[in-house]
Amino acid sequence: MELILFFILGGMALTAALCVVLQRNPVYSALFLIHAFLCIAGLYLLLGAEFMAVIQIILYAGAVMMLFLYVIMLMNIGGEGPEYAAGERMRRVINIGGVLAMISVIGLGISTTLFYGGPQLGPKGSYGPRIAENIGNTKAIAHLLFTDYILPFEITSILLLAAMVGVVYLARRIRAH
Repeated sequence: MELILFFILGGMALTAALCVVLQRNPVYSALFLIHAFLCIAGLYLLLGAEFMAVIQIILYAGAVMMLFLYVIMLMNIGGEGPEYAAGERMRRVINIGGVLAMISVIGLGISTTLFYGGPQLGPKGSYGPRIAENIGNTKAIAHLLFTDYILPFEITSILLLAAMVGVVYLARRIRAH
């Protein structure tokens, strides 16, 4: 069952990501990106990383994408032209996305089998599955985040603050004209 869900969520994420790139309307593109983020959160749930799935939904699908949509709508970026009918174009994008998703999944399966002799399910890194089960995913992530990775964590927070200041600056500048 997990394998079927993985293929469904992975295919949906790849299709949504392709639609992000091929979409002419920036609002629709941002909405497809939210869909891709939600599919990735589903993949995190399949991996047993509930904390990462919730953070994916709250931080990326929620806060960051609302910020993107706010900027897109504030800048009043134009939509797509009349040369394509929306329904026909969307069907083409979904068909292309489905074909590319299938090619990616088949290529991943072939490369995993050829180079690694099949799927690698053993523990990786310092926190294997047994340690994560004993102390929990959230506690293990928090321990690593606030000890070994405190500098990247703080740099990320400064980067997000700079992005918010940039959005406020752009919004004020656009209204002034």
